[in-house]
Amino acid sequence: MDSIVQPAATEQPSASRNRLLLTVYTAAIFVSALLLFSVQPLFTKMVLPRLGGSPAVWSVAMVFFQSLLLAGYAYAHLLMQVKSRMVPIVVHLLLLIAAFVTLPLGIASAYGEPPASGYAFWLLGLFVMSIGLPFFALAANNPLLQAWFVRTGHPDGRDPYFLYASSNIGSFLALLSYPFLLEPMFTLHAQNRLWTGGYGLLILLIAACGVLLLRSPKVALADVRTEEANAPAPGIATRLRWIFLAAVPSGLLIAVTAHISTDVAAAPLLWVLPLSLYLLTWVVVFQSRPLLPHKWMLMLQPVAIAGVVILLAFGGEQNLLLTLGGHQLCFFIIAMACHGELARTRPAAKYLTGFYVALSFGGMVGGLFAGLVAPFTFSWIAEYPILVALAALCRPSANERLAGIVRWYWLALAVLAVALIVPCYTTGGLTTWFEDQRVWVAGAVGVLAALLALALNAGRWKIFATVALALALTRIYPADEGRVTTVRSFFGVHKIVETPGGYFHVLMHGTTIHGAERFRNNDGTPVTGRPEPITYYHKDGGIGQAIAAIRERKGAPLKVAAIGVGSGTLACAAEPGEDWKFFEIDQSMVDAARDPKNFRYISSCLPNLKPVIGDARLTFAREPDGIYDLIIVDAYSSDAIPIHLATEEAMKIYKDKLTPHGAVVMHVSNRHLDLEPVVVGIADANDLKSWVYDEDSGRDADYIFSTDVVISAREAEDVGKLASSKQWEETDPDEKVRVWTDDYSNILGALYRRLRYGEQ
Repeated sequence: MDSIVQPAATEQPSASRNRLLLTVYTAAIFVSALLLFSVQPLFTKMVLPRLGGSPAVWSVAMVFFQSLLLAGYAYAHLLMQVKSRMVPIVVHLLLLIAAFVTLPLGIASAYGEPPASGYAFWLLGLFVMSIGLPFFALAANNPLLQAWFVRTGHPDGRDPYFLYASSNIGSFLALLSYPFLLEPMFTLHAQNRLWTGGYGLLILLIAACGVLLLRSPKVALADVRTEEANAPAPGIATRLRWIFLAAVPSGLLIAVTAHISTDVAAAPLLWVLPLSLYLLTWVVVFQSRPLLPHKWMLMLQPVAIAGVVILLAFGGEQNLLLTLGGHQLCFFIIAMACHGELARTRPAAKYLTGFYVALSFGGMVGGLFAGLVAPFTFSWIAEYPILVALAALCRPSANERLAGIVRWYWLALAVLAVALIVPCYTTGGLTTWFEDQRVWVAGAVGVLAALLALALNAGRWKIFATVALALALTRIYPADEGRVTTVRSFFGVHKIVETPGGYFHVLMHGTTIHGAERFRNNDGTPVTGRPEPITYYHKDGGIGQAIAAIRERKGAPLKVAAIGVGSGTLACAAEPGEDWKFFEIDQSMVDAARDPKNFRYISSCLPNLKPVIGDARLTFAREPDGIYDLIIVDAYSSDAIPIHLATEEAMKIYKDKLTPHGAVVMHVSNRHLDLEPVVVGIADANDLKSWVYDEDSGRDADYIFSTDVVISAREAEDVGKLASSKQWEETDPDEKVRVWTDDYSNILGALYRRLRYGEQ
């Protein structure tokens, strides 16, 4: 840094120059943030088809982005240790230009088909090789430009953290504009071109920032004020506190995203909402006069934690408002409290880059825990309640009220824990009552934690312990009835639920049922013989009727391709002599379906079944053309078909694999997205006609569900009797629904249509 000498009055920047400095630096930081956070959903969407549209792709992407953010902040910190003004400017501009040469964005040629295992580390390598350099250069801009701004001598350089708020406003707008503006309006190719143009503009803005810095007085009043001896360096304890305060909301961001995206779709729309709120918290807390005062957030934080407890105890997020709204509102308040503590304890401007390094390191730690460690450690999404409990430790130290009473709290909490946990290891009326009243029991303990904080100003460890007990109760007395086994892989968490009495075994992903099998008859006797397909696959439903119609039309054994294994139900839709081939991306799902303790469909009907493992867009495309009489697309990403399996290009692959009179059946049952017009549109784009089946079975109690199914074929004769059935309606494409392609999709439109349909 330049030597500190009081400058002459003539060297002080004029008011007009100050305005120019502020405008150019704010614009550069704003544009940099726009690019930094629009590249996340853009490139992740490009990568999704490689790994089946799994939400875990976003989690791993967040780990990559947070790690590169740390690297960028560390680079900025080291660069600003150089005393020369010219060197940091030249070095950074050369880095930006080198990154620009690698554009437009694209997947590195070395990364073709994913390996059979180790998806997360393969994906991290793909991100590093594909966009590592341009993202690294962008990541350094925020702290670097703020440090340059301090050295320009601008009066606001004494406290430049308001520029961090400007950066996060850009990030916030970038994320919101992606699902609501960019994704519905532009193709991926057009988005890529826009992003590349924006990167070029940013280089010019940063060059202008460098010129303004070089033309500023060699020594500035701002430098003197920020170098005062009475601004002590932060201690180790303070830095560790910063890291912890940054790590908890960062990890919680990934955990809550995984939780809510499980039941809707693997799509940027649902991923950017929590991230947008996360960035909004940074915008608010670093304002000079925050719209939401920190003391308010500290008061609301224990209430929000109690809210998460109640939502987790309730379990059955059956409506979109509760799933998206409740969890995200609580997350926003918790993150506001954590980030508010960071803003309150921020250091003097001369320690700015070190502060940002601590923040980014904490963000990386939280991301690594939730995005990489937890999926390999826990068989369920345990990271969500763990991080919610740790959020209680983010509260500042407090002077407890009524200390004489509070000091007995640990004993009282231990007694309460024993009284609530012991019944789960017993049988009888008390255990049954606890199971039935789990929402009230866990919720009451969660509310107790809130009351401790608000009424008694209790210490954070007492609040933490109470919250941990409440969250443990949501796991001890789960919302699922019956015995539950969980299976976790890169592609999500699946539950195999044995209903009370052992009548049914049910496969669930989140709150969505993907298959079930009856193990006992109504009189309690075991079911013997060939299992009967139920849930969406019963013989009278859309999929069952389609299989029967194609079989009858051909009059000979079928050759069938089924994309998605699930519980293996479709194995028992095959008849002797038929050739059925299954395609599945998740080996753990195949292993679970093969085990006769879970489901007997495969072991009873197709014991020699050997599914093709890998993403169906890659593996199925290698199948010979013109060989399948029927293709059944039943690959779920929780409650939605992965987007890349419902595009014009995907339908062309299906069509190419069909015999001249074959048909494609797509299962599109969905609580939140209206996918029927999408499938009809991509079929029409491939010169296929479509018939839609949408009928309520009225037999949900027996695990026989209503289904939404679309069958597409070249001619009406190819679907046999379905063409004349009153239950099937030949449907023309909706001109208002743009055809989905690998380059374009619109989740927001599908969501809007479902909401509109539900209101009619």
